[in-house]
Amino acid sequence: MLKALIFDLDGTLCDSLPLCIEAFRRACGTFLDKPLNDKEILATFGPSDEGTIKLLAKDHYDEAFALFLQYYRELHPALCPKPFDGIAALIEDLKCRGLRIGLVTGKGRKSLDITLDELHIRYLFDAFEAGSPLGPNKPNCLRSILQTFNLLPAEAVYIGDMASDILACRQVPMPVWSAAWAATADAEKLKAHQPDKIFYSVQELRSELQTYGRPESGN
Repeated sequence: MLKALIFDLDGTLCDSLPLCIEAFRRACGTFLDKPLNDKEILATFGPSDEGTIKLLAKDHYDEAFALFLQYYRELHPALCPKPFDGIAALIEDLKCRGLRIGLVTGKGRKSLDITLDELHIRYLFDAFEAGSPLGPNKPNCLRSILQTFNLLPAEAVYIGDMASDILACRQVPMPVWSAAWAATADAEKLKAHQPDKIFYSVQELRSELQTYGRPESGN
């Protein structure tokens, strides 16, 4: 029986990847001899924001991280003004039907707090976990949420937009559904990693979940 859903943030709840890239580019570029391109920035993703700053501008970490948070906040209204259409209403409906809702993201806690407040979605989540500056840590974060909810892995599902999300869930192990509705999602790569389900729109996910949480559903 499905009792909880745990969501990724960037690319799953909102189209925030362009915001992240631009904030890193501006903050770290201040201290580098040449501008950073998207590929160079994306290659550092895995650790939290703090870890990315250490990889891109390690000799100026404190100043670069402060600038990153400044740009991340300032650019948020223009580059990531709202969640994906329908996602907040879907989560509200799931909560009304008794399902627990968690959030596990690889981004740092400070930028997570900015996004939760800018998009006014903090209230949607019963628990959340942020990333680690030391490297990818989603399996441990997922286990922490499951422990908080007092659930077995099979009683929850993680929803994320990256192949790395699938690999993280396999380590727990727990079910994983892929979100392929963001412009930045690579649907073919997701399918190649064989998630339990894949969805190409928030509406498809809503249709899948329409009976979950109701006593009479049998799920």
